[in-house]
Amino acid sequence: MTSLICTLQHHQDDVNWCAFAAKLLATCSGDKTLRIYDARDFSELPFSPLTGHGYTVHCCCFSACGQFLASCSTDATTVIWSMVSGEIEAVLEHPGRSPVRICAFSPDSLHLVSGASDGTLALWDFPSRQLRRTGAVNDTTMVACSFSPCSQMFMTGSTYGDLRLWDLRMNQLHAEKNAHDLGVSCCTFAPSILSGGQVVQFRVASCGQDSLLKIWAINKFSSGAYKMKLLHMLTGQSAPVLSCAYSSDGQLLVSGSVDKTVTIYDAENAVLLYRLKQHERYVTACAFSPTSPLIATGSMDKTVNIWRLEDGCSGNEESAQTSIKGRASGGRSKLLVSDWSEDDVSQWLLEEGLEGLVDRFKANNIDGTELLSLTKETLASELHVESVGLRSKLLRKVEELKSDSVCLGIPDEFLCPITRELMKEPVIAADGYSYEKEAIESWISTKNRSSPMTNLPLLTTLLTPNHTLKMAIGRWKTSH
Repeated sequence: MTSLICTLQHHQDDVNWCAFAAKLLATCSGDKTLRIYDARDFSELPFSPLTGHGYTVHCCCFSACGQFLASCSTDATTVIWSMVSGEIEAVLEHPGRSPVRICAFSPDSLHLVSGASDGTLALWDFPSRQLRRTGAVNDTTMVACSFSPCSQMFMTGSTYGDLRLWDLRMNQLHAEKNAHDLGVSCCTFAPSILSGGQVVQFRVASCGQDSLLKIWAINKFSSGAYKMKLLHMLTGQSAPVLSCAYSSDGQLLVSGSVDKTVTIYDAENAVLLYRLKQHERYVTACAFSPTSPLIATGSMDKTVNIWRLEDGCSGNEESAQTSIKGRASGGRSKLLVSDWSEDDVSQWLLEEGLEGLVDRFKANNIDGTELLSLTKETLASELHVESVGLRSKLLRKVEELKSDSVCLGIPDEFLCPITRELMKEPVIAADGYSYEKEAIESWISTKNRSSPMTNLPLLTTLLTPNHTLKMAIGRWKTSH
């Protein structure tokens, strides 16, 4: 049986990925942040959240030892983070500056692959952080990638629906066309290698928009040829399957779906063991802990659920569901931080354990608007906050507020798709979507005139003010 042991509610937008290391759990989101947790009690680490990306973070993965975390984003970068300090170790810019949708470490941590919205792949030498090779599949978006347990090849999946096997020289070893009719969502190698006679066999699971989870055998022959064969087609979910992951021993397979369910299978026998129904929206991410009988699942409901797998006969199901809140509201009636009074700011400082700054903020008449505009320079020179650690903590909390303040009931159409913040000067782009003017202008100048929503070329860079939307946002702010 399974039991829900806690729910993490720190993210302010869709959770896009979950990844376990031996002692850590990482999650990433459309709120542009990554959250890092201690996998023993799921308390957030002091340096979390990580805030180096400029746009949505699509994927994250740990190096084998858990010392490094890689994350990729719409901002066209893959960032390498130290899990000792939380600091950025390197920023890998994807060739062509296309949004990076997927990244994966090799099990030996010698290589890192990133895949982008324009169908390109980049293979990085991880120790040197240098680009080693590039490849591409035309007219598609790379959305899935997984290394084989031997670290010598990797599988990719795309919105075109194909699965492709590559070696480290970026040669295509095999292409499985139409593996999923409407597009691949995720793929993952099983951790074990089967060997017999003249054949070495790998197992791969893939899922897609066709609502199917498939298990494949990849046979490598002594001649060097590869053949891919479908072993099982699992139909336990009624809508597109967005994520899948093997347990560390390869015995179990978990998947998450648009139907809001999580399914757990006996991978060897293709038998459905459990169907979990706890998320309120699409389940976008799932991961097994490599050291404990735990599963993390992430969702568009902005939460991450942690599940424990119990022995079937134990009867020791934990019904208590711990809710770990991101931040307390403190009873403040005003939704937007920019509308806070000086007293609201003081109350927030007390709630965040920053009581030592209350008198200083009051003396300088810091209200919500001024709180949001604080910088390291103003804290040091004008407010005379001498402690570097205290300045960093305060600014991190302010960044969280900026996300938090626009995710508590604001209609989604009022949020810029790029920044996920309330729009002040909405404009309509050639793709028909509305964006914050400054955000889309910056996007166009750096992203080769591609649409942030469709990844297709913008026929024109002309931006038209959306006066109707601006008035609607104004009316909504007045009523709240």
